[in-house]
Amino acid sequence: MTPISLNQVVDEGVGAAGPMTAVADCNGKHLPLYGYAVQPSVKVTARRTASVDAFAVVPDVDDSSSKGSDDDDTCSSSEVGVVPQNSVMDTVLLALWEDAAEQGLFRYDVTACPTKVLPGIYGFIAQLNEGRATKKRPTEFRVDQVCQPFDETKFNFKKAFMREVLFQFEPSRAADGHAQLQDAVASGPNPNLVLINVSPIEYGHVLLVPRVMDNIPQLVDTYTVQLALHFAKEADNPYFRVGYNSLGAYATINHLHFQAYYLAAPFPCERASTAPIKGLKRKRGNVQVSRLLDYPVNGFVVEVGNCLQEMAEVVATACVRMQQANIPHNLLITDSGSRVFIWPQCYAEKQAQGLVPEELLDTGVNPAVFEIAGHLVMKRKQDYDDLSQDLAWRLLEQVSLPEDRFMEVAKLCFGSDCSKECMSSCYSFSTSSIMSAPSHLKHQFSDLPVLAPAGMLDQQGVDVVEEEGLQLVPDVTNSKP
Repeated sequence: MTPISLNQVVDEGVGAAGPMTAVADCNGKHLPLYGYAVQPSVKVTARRTASVDAFAVVPDVDDSSSKGSDDDDTCSSSEVGVVPQNSVMDTVLLALWEDAAEQGLFRYDVTACPTKVLPGIYGFIAQLNEGRATKKRPTEFRVDQVCQPFDETKFNFKKAFMREVLFQFEPSRAADGHAQLQDAVASGPNPNLVLINVSPIEYGHVLLVPRVMDNIPQLVDTYTVQLALHFAKEADNPYFRVGYNSLGAYATINHLHFQAYYLAAPFPCERASTAPIKGLKRKRGNVQVSRLLDYPVNGFVVEVGNCLQEMAEVVATACVRMQQANIPHNLLITDSGSRVFIWPQCYAEKQAQGLVPEELLDTGVNPAVFEIAGHLVMKRKQDYDDLSQDLAWRLLEQVSLPEDRFMEVAKLCFGSDCSKECMSSCYSFSTSSIMSAPSHLKHQFSDLPVLAPAGMLDQQGVDVVEEEGLQLVPDVTNSKP
């Protein structure tokens, strides 16, 4: 199948999307459609970027054996390694992303950003990205509440331009359920869209926005986690990782989205060893749950044997429980969907309490998912030049929950019984912060919410917080079929 150009899609035919058309008007517009495989049990073959032993010592990306004497000690972002193309979706995504770059749709050229691997055994990766510091959209909401209502007046992806959309990502329409690519298909009223990130961190940086017209805030459930797992699986590229940031964990837009990009080098977290979580069952059907060892941020590692559905259920359960307990968190999907890292974090809380050392705050690093994974985006050249393995470790340590809180969160996320007492013990923010929450959110902290299917309640008559496919509501007695 030959990738098509965005210019072939954006023509003057029926259903064409003009360059300034908003995503809000996407219904009926012709876009490429990638249909992902929908077999009931999708087998996943783990293809890791590196084993622990293979990267016990990580060479710098600027290998002197391949450079002239006049070269400096850094390389551009695109030179960290060659990104292999392994699948149809991989090929299509990169072709359309590069087409968008040629059209000048990005705020800066990320491939020109200097990148280096820091000396040391962990292999932290640093990038100098001054454009992201000055041109990225600022956060428009409070950082001490994970669950906040969608706000139509703030930026959301319905306000993005259709020219930023690469393709639709939907279940396959093929009779056999196998993946398929269609060049230009009229969009339905509420598609899953893949857009460029106009302020990219790396090559091929895109956004996956589930059911874009549903006004879903930055909250996940089983359906949306499984969609992100399918996205990683269809790319079938070990250098393609998919990330998620909750509110309070450096998401900057309260409209549900996942981020993904290519980096042809292993993330430090991918090389970290793992161990069972004390007191908790490690195996859950085809899914294994462990914790990271010898890493600055306490985190969980979820790995699957042969079924994305089981993986999605375990990961989503953990996320929903953290959402309900107001615990900021980050997800990283690696190895083509076979491995997920989950980090509960408290950096914003520590920052608000004045507990983060000034030298670390001065770096301007916002520890979102990719930073926690070991890819540190520096906004000033001096900070980039001065960054060391020791400084990176100390910065990421500030993100981590202390051991006692981490174990409480482990019981919350993966314990067989999620009691109200356990939920209460895991609240990340103070009682005063919880009590100052908007009235329509306070029910999440006074009583555990009931999870009801989306559409059960009359949205005109009930003030609720929506999740993808779910609504967090205090009562369903007034629900309508």
